[in-house]
Amino acid sequence: MKKIMSFITGALMGSLVGATVAILLAPSSGEELRSEMRQRLDKFQDEIGQAASARRIELEKRFSELKRPQRSGVVEEA
Repeated sequence: MKKIMSFITGALMGSLVGATVAILLAPSSGEELRSEMRQRLDKFQDEIGQAASARRIELEKRFSELKRPQRSGVVEEA
């Protein structure tokens, strides 16, 4: 457990250092960078929303199939 926590701590610290260096060495201004990051975040949120919606539809379909009464003990396979 201690090795896992050490790894996670190291990975988080490395991520923070990497992100800091990337921001400091970015070729665009702060405002441009923030704008680009907002656009990417919005796009990412839209993609997540679409994926969640598609998954919800899939799960609702599966749930309705499972709720349907089965014929005389015969189990239908998908």
